[in-house]
Amino acid sequence: MEMVGMQGMNSYLLQNLNQILASGMGGPLAGMLGQFAAVPPWAQKGAWDKPAGDEEEVDDDEMGVAETYADYMPPKLRLGRKHPDPVVETASLSSVEPVDVTYSLGLPDETVRGGLLSALQLEAVVYAAQAHEHLLPDGSRAGFLVGDGAGVGKGRTIAGIIFENHLRGRKRALWVSVSNDLKYDAERDLRDIGAGKIEVHSLSKFKYAKISSAANGHVKKGVVFSTYSALIGETQASTKYRSRLKQLLQWCGEDFDGVIVFDECHKAKNLCPVGSGKATKTGLTALELQNKLPKARVVYASATGASEPRNMAYMVRLGIWGEGTPFPTFMDFINAVEKRGVGAMEIVAMDMKLRGMYIARQLSFHGVSFKIEEVPLSDSFRDTYDKAVALWVEAMQRFTEAAELIDAEPRMKKTMWGQFWSAHQRFFKYLCIAAKVNQAVVLAREAVKCGKCVVIGLQSTGEARTLDQLERDDGELSDFVSTAKGVLQTLVEKHFPAPDRERINRLLGLEAKAKAAPAAPAAAPPRNGLDDGAAKRKLTARQQVNAAAKRLRGGSSSDEFIRSDDELDAELEAEREAEADSADDSELSDSNPFRAGSDSDDDPWVGRKKKVAKKKKAPAAKKAKASTQDKIETMFSRKSLAPAPAPLTVAAAGRSLAGTPVGTNGLYLGPSRAVAPARSAIERACSMKEQLLAAVERLGRRLPPNTLDQLVDELGGTDNVAEMTGRKGRVVQTEDGQIQYESRSEADVPLETLNLTEKQRFMDGEKDVAIISEAASSGISLQSDRRARNQRRRVHITLELPWSADRAVQQFGRTHRSNQVNAPEYVFLISDLAGERRFASTVAKRLESLGALTHGDRRATESRDLSQFNVDNKYGRTALEAVMKAIMKYEAPLVPPPADYAGDFFQDVAAALVGVGLIVNSDAAPGVLALDKDYNNMSKFLNRILGMPVELQNRLFKYFTDTLAAVMDQARRSGRFDLGILDLGSAGESVRRVRCVRFLRRHATGQAPVELHTVHSERGLEWSLALEKLSEASSAEEGFYVSRTPRNGKLTAVLCLAAAPARAERRERDRPAKKERMFHVHKPNTGLQLRLESLADIEKKYKRAEPDDAEAAWRAQHAASLRTCAHAYWRAACRDPHCEVGLRRRTHHVLAGSLLAVWARVEQALAARSAGKMQVVRLKTDDGLKIVGTLIPKNCVDTLKEALSVDAVSVSEQTFESER
Repeated sequence: MEMVGMQGMNSYLLQNLNQILASGMGGPLAGMLGQFAAVPPWAQKGAWDKPAGDEEEVDDDEMGVAETYADYMPPKLRLGRKHPDPVVETASLSSVEPVDVTYSLGLPDETVRGGLLSALQLEAVVYAAQAHEHLLPDGSRAGFLVGDGAGVGKGRTIAGIIFENHLRGRKRALWVSVSNDLKYDAERDLRDIGAGKIEVHSLSKFKYAKISSAANGHVKKGVVFSTYSALIGETQASTKYRSRLKQLLQWCGEDFDGVIVFDECHKAKNLCPVGSGKATKTGLTALELQNKLPKARVVYASATGASEPRNMAYMVRLGIWGEGTPFPTFMDFINAVEKRGVGAMEIVAMDMKLRGMYIARQLSFHGVSFKIEEVPLSDSFRDTYDKAVALWVEAMQRFTEAAELIDAEPRMKKTMWGQFWSAHQRFFKYLCIAAKVNQAVVLAREAVKCGKCVVIGLQSTGEARTLDQLERDDGELSDFVSTAKGVLQTLVEKHFPAPDRERINRLLGLEAKAKAAPAAPAAAPPRNGLDDGAAKRKLTARQQVNAAAKRLRGGSSSDEFIRSDDELDAELEAEREAEADSADDSELSDSNPFRAGSDSDDDPWVGRKKKVAKKKKAPAAKKAKASTQDKIETMFSRKSLAPAPAPLTVAAAGRSLAGTPVGTNGLYLGPSRAVAPARSAIERACSMKEQLLAAVERLGRRLPPNTLDQLVDELGGTDNVAEMTGRKGRVVQTEDGQIQYESRSEADVPLETLNLTEKQRFMDGEKDVAIISEAASSGISLQSDRRARNQRRRVHITLELPWSADRAVQQFGRTHRSNQVNAPEYVFLISDLAGERRFASTVAKRLESLGALTHGDRRATESRDLSQFNVDNKYGRTALEAVMKAIMKYEAPLVPPPADYAGDFFQDVAAALVGVGLIVNSDAAPGVLALDKDYNNMSKFLNRILGMPVELQNRLFKYFTDTLAAVMDQARRSGRFDLGILDLGSAGESVRRVRCVRFLRRHATGQAPVELHTVHSERGLEWSLALEKLSEASSAEEGFYVSRTPRNGKLTAVLCLAAAPARAERRERDRPAKKERMFHVHKPNTGLQLRLESLADIEKKYKRAEPDDAEAAWRAQHAASLRTCAHAYWRAACRDPHCEVGLRRRTHHVLAGSLLAVWARVEQALAARSAGKMQVVRLKTDDGLKIVGTLIPKNCVDTLKEALSVDAVSVSEQTFESER
């Protein structure tokens, strides 16, 4: 069978796709592709030409974007010295006044006046102590959230809070953070502020006994420092204190009123289950600790707070939900916030500051340069990539066929496909990263030559794949290990639905040898220790020495640091495995690229690294169940004992089916059979597996090596590169060219402090390059510190953007911190693979949502250039739906397919989408291709298109972004575009207050005002000012223009002034010069328009006019627009008596202040006519007052006033000028 229209694709791939689609599953599918051949009427030539009609009246006004940040100085506290670096706060948070200071500090003079704590840090200490004096309605003590950005000095702030409480007689404190290395930082911070006498004890070093007992050195006071993973530690030993939690509760005592700090508190997220996920044990333990100690003074601290409101579940002491609040439960709060979109999250942050329970400042990014660099792909890399695509399409076909041959059960298939798509995504992710290594090496070398030093950020170390390869080769290596190859090889070895020949032969009685009994599950090792006998691998001599050294240390905290949340993984392994069986493959593989059944709390690609630690240390029997091989064996043993059933004939669509029907995703459509399959079928499945492994081996020769090993090797080896990662060993090239695996630990440096030692070497200038991974990215400071010897400028290269914004902010905050000599340069490397942008877009989305919740403005953490990649929002989903339906020819496309594509674009894309499982054989009507049920899931789409040929995925992504632009344009025109916070007064219009009604209301910890402001915004442009602007014109095209055709007997006059040249899309029918010349357009009624227009577009609607010819039309519209809306002016009538479209002066009603307390009432009032989104506006009045709040439609104002007056403590009204 020949596939039509694939000229744009590599011939090798074309031949393979043809071959694959023509066999087995492909037979029917290939035939079905014919359904795309018919040309629907909307695709006829000329259908895309749109007439240039009358200009629609669209009010594009207050979408201005004012500055996102405002300089920050503590407004209410006059203590301490200025912070050493400029600090900013988001403009929306700065419009909220903090509470008055009522608390007097007990810290010594030396700490306050000597500048050991800056004014900024003292302010946080005071507000935290003040918040702790309140009790919530349920009787527990109110908490405080320190949301300061990375590098502002949260460590010192926390130390200050602990010191203040220590001086007040509260001598015990608990400090929970992410890594044991931060214990040294905690000691340093306490020492730096003059509290060196407060001792810090590591929880993981304690024996499982009373902390104050002799066994643990009679620790009666001080700070107990714990990691989140240690917090959930348990032991199997028969002792009264079998868990760390019990130990802590006993040490604190029931009436404990000391400090509990949850540092980097985003680590305790995922307490609230999402979809089929389960609450993580970390989140539950953090919650239990707070519930059992109701009087404790809780401080939550994190630069990233919570990237989504769901992750706030454990912040129960903020008094936002629960007894005495408008939201009885956390889910009520979540539903309210998520229903109203990002605007609502912005309100939450402002409300928390207003109540005195939240503070969030960030280092100014002044001087920091951001650069996104797209890396071109070489022809050989493209060729390798396309061959890999063909192999994966073939693998999908083989997996489907083999699962059918051995008659796998649906649950097994679901797990198998979950593993398949997860590995699929990891494989292409590694390829994407590998494409950028050479560019990173070039940039790094250049930077070092220019006298700078380099920090390279990675997420994954690929250690798991390296160890798998060592196991296969008995510890001998001939070359650097290819991580990508390892992913595919491991998938086929462990999850291909073909049994191990020998084991199955024994099982089916085809060999005399009896089946060996499965090993009994070993007892789980102590949580914080190591199970000595668990390393089942063949280890090299070097590794054995390393393992012995670890045994000598008796399972010290080194592992905990390296594994980070490893205990958490172990805890959830069984649950996740069960979940993987029942979860849909999309949930399993697409919500988090590197999860594959691990806990979603963990970093997606560090998850792989952690598993390796488990492979070496966790009991083998426990891990074995994860393999499809074992499930096959279990299934066969069950079926071989079952009696043979009566033969069945399956009827479908009026005919009996010969053979076995199978869906594209391998789900067997016929009835289940209870008999083990024939030996010939098993034999065929086994040979398929062998062929696939041979193909992987062949492709493996062309696949790139492990990124981390390659970087270390090319940047001067371990002598020049400081590696701060969580891996235990690495592959190196010796001087004589030999490749060998060696442990990272050095003779005089134990593994547990190696990262700290490496950091010091970098900070002392001994090494020019630092490579950091997730394991090192929390809390480590690599900036050009005034106290460090190495003060060269840092160039921070990001090879892979972290999956979550939490981690992105953590990584960017490594090199941009307080007390630095110079700001870093950030370089984001993005290869020009369309699917690569998916990771950038995900981070952009998470950063946007993060900025909203944590800093009150979602533009805050949008790292400028990254916003262009943000496609994962509601407009993106609408565009994706349109694209997929256009490909299937269900609907007319919003934009035409690329004109320069050789062949049928939609048909070729459809063929490739079949290969990545987004177009499947319809279950309802076998034989017809249909969209996968999750076809409009953005993550899934962006994950899967990685598995398409390079040329085609780029074309498809470009087509998708064009459609997205069209969707957003439609939303803007219909006035439904959600910009987050809108700015009034940013485009030069005048904003004046008319009236303010103030309602004082009670909330969980006191009183806070809610204010309803009425403001006038004046945005027109008088004729005299228009002439002034014209005097700045410099080119012939600038000046007044009037409309070509009159409407309602009137002409429109506009003033067009040239803008700086902006990029514009070219269309062949326009002359590029005119299409690319962009102009600012000023109108008499609405002033400067936000959207730039090209000269070509202007000339379609208007003709050039002299000032004398334009004056009458200008003055007429300016005068009329004070009272008459645009519809009435141009059409002589308007249906809406309150319409304000095109009015020169408009009235806005803005509700500001503590909105959470009155949320439900605002909802009810808006429900009558609101379009659904809670529009947050930010305005600056002519007298300098900043107001941020939610826009209230005119017809809701009176009902809302009544609702708010009912139980207010007091209501007062102030009038500033008349309404007229």
